[in-house]
Amino acid sequence: MKCLIVEDDFISRRILKELLSKHFDCDIAINGEEAVTSFQLAHEGKHPYDLICMDIMMPGVNGQEALRRIREVERSLRVPAHLEAKVIMTTALDDPKTVVQAFYQGGATAYLVKPIGKQKLMNELRTLGLL
Repeated sequence: MKCLIVEDDFISRRILKELLSKHFDCDIAINGEEAVTSFQLAHEGKHPYDLICMDIMMPGVNGQEALRRIREVERSLRVPAHLEAKVIMTTALDDPKTVVQAFYQGGATAYLVKPIGKQKLMNELRTLGLL
């Protein structure tokens, strides 16, 4: 399975890659613009991502906007709902407004508050049927 880690913080990227690389072939994007480009290229290459772990707060194109664009790409390609990428939004912010934006407006599959530990992440991956 393939995973795209979208995170502007080096340490957070490294932790996520270490946790996920045992189960996924991981690619890295350091901002939302790279995430959308990587997502499009993966579909063009017929190897789409099964999972995207994306930080909400990033400079330039933030995670919410990148997710909106990714979901637009899926709609334009007529990707069936059950084959859409599972998207776990990550953030240091634990407030209801951010949760509402991530799920109801952005189309996120899940939401995790940092720091992200191994157990918390693995539990979420099991819930999403990825482990």
